[in-house]
Amino acid sequence: MANPVNSKALLHSKWTKVVVDHKEKHFEIVTVLFNDNQQIEKCVIQAVMTNKLYDIDWHDLKNDQIWIIGWN
Repeated sequence: MANPVNSKALLHSKWTKVVVDHKEKHFEIVTVLFNDNQQIEKCVIQAVMTNKLYDIDWHDLKNDQIWIIGWN
């Protein structure tokens, strides 16, 4: 089943990574930039544990094999 993702509600949303790397499990979307056509140009997610920032393709958040909505 795919995660329902609303591009307009992404900012500050919380996510849990299914496969944990480097003790980074919980994340928050900290930047969402839109172009003139209101399509997402850039999405940045931050690891809660390490504060590291990662550019991601926001479409990947729809994949429930990679991401779970919320902090689990």
